[in-house]
Amino acid sequence: METLLNDALLQQGGASVSKSACRVLIIPVILYLAFALAVWVFQRRLIYFPTKLSPQRAESLATKEGFRAWRNKSGEIIGWHWAARSPATGAVLIVHGNAGSAIDRSYLAQPVHAAVPVDVYVLEYPGYGARSGAPSQSTILAAADEAFATLGGRSPLYIVSESLGTGAAAHLARKQDRKIAGLVLIAPYDKLVSVGQRQMPFLPVGLMMRDRFNPVDWLKDYRGPVKVVLAEVDRSIPATLGQKLYDRYNGPKSIEIIRGADHNDISEQTPEWWKDVFAFLETNR
Repeated sequence: METLLNDALLQQGGASVSKSACRVLIIPVILYLAFALAVWVFQRRLIYFPTKLSPQRAESLATKEGFRAWRNKSGEIIGWHWAARSPATGAVLIVHGNAGSAIDRSYLAQPVHAAVPVDVYVLEYPGYGARSGAPSQSTILAAADEAFATLGGRSPLYIVSESLGTGAAAHLARKQDRKIAGLVLIAPYDKLVSVGQRQMPFLPVGLMMRDRFNPVDWLKDYRGPVKVVLAEVDRSIPATLGQKLYDRYNGPKSIEIIRGADHNDISEQTPEWWKDVFAFLETNR
């Protein structure tokens, strides 16, 4: 009888241990799934960081920077324009990164404008600045298409992108390959999924990500000149991803890796630097 009682107690104790072990295993799984669900639901808030402005505030800031409003056919501000100081020999479209707004990009527009006699346009993404809507891959690419159409066949037309804007630049080069005279890609990436996977290696980003900008594939048929600029110690978009994009590109290309620089250290360059960039683009287009 005593033996049977001991056996029963052992079995009961073993069951308790098993339940405890299950709880120890289940709780982390539940927390992981809850975190993954939150990332999936709010993923666009982890990608896009717009500064929003009223139209009045935006135009006031633009005036201080020397910009004029760039409007579509319906009169909506879709970006900002800086006219060439002398008769324009072409146009430059700037597609910016994921934070701030187009009005913040005078550090790109000013030296380009000073370097070459071109009209400079900075595209505003939906949901950024004074522009209505919400940012996503589909809305940003649609805005890029509208911007291209609004420029009315300006030639030559160059595109300068930084960071997230790589996707918009590659998209236009894919669709308008013969009309895009050259690209300057600052802190680019091969695929946005690659960036997300580097930032969250513990999640199946390739399965979860909805906005999948894919420059490495979108540029496979483009043959215009491409200048790639990388930050050696980029903590936002590792330089290896930009290097992959560069290595896979089959047209005329040039790469510059800025030693010791991080992500936000490389966009601001001198007019002299930009003169060299445009000399490369013009020679190879």
